[in-house]
Amino acid sequence: MLWTLEGDVERPTKPIWREPGPLSEREGPGGRVTGGPGGAGGAGGRVTGGPGGAGGAGGRLAGGPGGAGGAGGRLAGGAGGAGMLASFPPVRGSMVLMPTMTMMNASRVPLVEVTESGLFCPLGGFHVDPWRPVARAVVTHAHADHALAGCGSYLAAREGLGVLRARLGEAAAITGLSYGEVVEVNGVRVSLHPAGHILGSAQVRIEHGGEVWVVSGDYKLESDPTCVAFEPIRCHTFISESTFGLPIYRWQPPHQVFDQISGWWRANQEVGRASVLFAYALGKSQRILGELALRGDLPGPIVTHGAVEVITAAYRAAGIGLPETVYGLGRTSPSSWAGALILAPPSAQGTPWIRRFGSYSSGFASGWMRIRGTRRRRAVDRGFVLSDHADWPGLLAAIQATGAERVWLTHGYSAVVARWLREHGTDADVVATQFRGEGGAVDANLGPEDPGDAPAGLAFDQGPEGKPDQAASQTAKQAAEAQP
Repeated sequence: MLWTLEGDVERPTKPIWREPGPLSEREGPGGRVTGGPGGAGGAGGRVTGGPGGAGGAGGRLAGGPGGAGGAGGRLAGGAGGAGMLASFPPVRGSMVLMPTMTMMNASRVPLVEVTESGLFCPLGGFHVDPWRPVARAVVTHAHADHALAGCGSYLAAREGLGVLRARLGEAAAITGLSYGEVVEVNGVRVSLHPAGHILGSAQVRIEHGGEVWVVSGDYKLESDPTCVAFEPIRCHTFISESTFGLPIYRWQPPHQVFDQISGWWRANQEVGRASVLFAYALGKSQRILGELALRGDLPGPIVTHGAVEVITAAYRAAGIGLPETVYGLGRTSPSSWAGALILAPPSAQGTPWIRRFGSYSSGFASGWMRIRGTRRRRAVDRGFVLSDHADWPGLLAAIQATGAERVWLTHGYSAVVARWLREHGTDADVVATQFRGEGGAVDANLGPEDPGDAPAGLAFDQGPEGKPDQAASQTAKQAAEAQP
């Protein structure tokens, strides 16, 4: 596979992903749903067409010759006309499950489908943020529920390659793409665009035949000194996260939250206590460090847990300005750290590593702190409402800015957002995925960050295996009726 830059100036071509081979090698005769004379539709098939169905007998969803009531396939079309979804088969071994959540415009090719391995582009032969190892993966960002180890090769934003390698290891075959740079994969144009979530986070723009789909990954609209701001991308279909998709989730301006963190730190210092702030090791901790750096004079030293430090080093290597941190405490006494700020992942709470700091005040930085019950269950002294995901107004603003005719909602309160969009004139549906949103990822390399902080009584609308959570559905129904 060769690729070139978009525009007048071509970049020297070079290999990016290995071609899986000609169509005949990738899929034997007879697609997952086939037509042909006397095929699946039989006499009087549900949707029939004239002679020459676009996919032929080997098409994935195809029909052979035969008029109405004849031997057409179940979904067929005449001479490449309406009714065909695709005749391009998936890469061998990757069964495609047709999305049932919405009726596609029959004249369009579905650029993304839901498979057993994740979101799949059948025309390009690649996955986006797969949850099983695949041959080719486009990765939106380095969080564990989006960047899976064991894939054959990866395509990711160049700005976040260091962080991604810290997660996946040096042996991973990763190709970096600058924001806005275009690569062609089997005739499908792919580009990455800023998502504003963490360093190197990206939305994936997929274009073919005039149709544009965008997979958002995780994103936020707030300012963040450690990553490029979210960029809305115009598209026909937008596949969006919805982690905090309830009207109750509305964020304060970031400067107010960091004023609170700084004030808490200084107050603890005045009484000789350390300040232990629990924050996710990848992204949130570095955002806190970056914001503190902008404030200039710091009240004391900053100590980082090992899980935080390894990612902080990758941020520094990428040119992100962060304040000096202390790692490797040695045999120091608790009094040595009175007045210090200690950044640690939630999994460090209650461990011997934390207890070495003696008397301390604890805080937790998360969007889930918007619910007071979450802070109580976490047994922390202070909760700071700080998220790297969009809040309710942010989700709606981001979706509107895309101009999308169709929206698929993935992880989070997807049913609530989908209902609100439908009631306001947008074709929206829920897609069951294995993405988990803020606090749900377990990072095999860095240790479990959090088993899940969705507040009790406000659980995600999808239970185990994507089945609806009845208790949450009732809460979601009530929440959807609130004013945005």
